[in-house]
Amino acid sequence: MDFFIAYIKYDEKKQMKEKLKMEKSRFITAEEMAKDLCVSKAHAYKLIRKMNDELESKGYLTIAGRVSRKYYEERFYGVQ
Repeated sequence: MDFFIAYIKYDEKKQMKEKLKMEKSRFITAEEMAKDLCVSKAHAYKLIRKMNDELESKGYLTIAGRVSRKYYEERFYGVQ
């Protein structure tokens, strides 16, 4: 993999590192969600608020402005 990274442009390398970082994170932010779904950040915040409300009704603790990546993937992509 290092051999491949050495031959790509700086911007592509930066994007790749950012993507790997996002994949490792347990929570997705509004900015990441907006990019992923091609929506505004304001709409992404509304979606996060809705998902956090759903999680709270199930008895989970939530963090404002971010939601569990696992729950996000389940709700939007059916991934379990």
